[in-house]
Amino acid sequence: MDERAQVRAADADRERVAEQLRQAHDDGRLTLAEFDERVAAAWAARTYGELVPVTADLPPVPTVGPRPAEPASRRTHHHPAWSPPGAHGSPIRAWAAASAINLVIWAVISIATLSLIYPWWIWVAGPWGVMLLARRVSERRSVAVGAR
Repeated sequence: MDERAQVRAADADRERVAEQLRQAHDDGRLTLAEFDERVAAAWAARTYGELVPVTADLPPVPTVGPRPAEPASRRTHHHPAWSPPGAHGSPIRAWAAASAINLVIWAVISIATLSLIYPWWIWVAGPWGVMLLARRVSERRSVAVGAR
């Protein structure tokens, strides 16, 4: 008997088998009843040996090779949260939109109550704006230092 068949399977192994079953069902190789039965068996499996029969009659899933290395010219050393403008939307546009929404809410409440209420929206717009400004100044300094 194969030694690997007695090795305990991990949740990641069960998930890979479940994904293979999902693909087989999507391809029309398994009926919904077969899919349900096999997924239940995959999640109940304790060892690799119990996982093998679940997919034995299915074609192997093509493996994806490693991703090619990104050229050094395209690599950035920025934290993902500080993505460049346009990468995942400009942080300044997000700040402006959130600030405008809060300002409008404040204005509607002030008009509805016929009184000028405390401008609480500055506690949303202010600190966030200061952080964006500090980031911008820091980036310009680092560019200026790097250009020397």
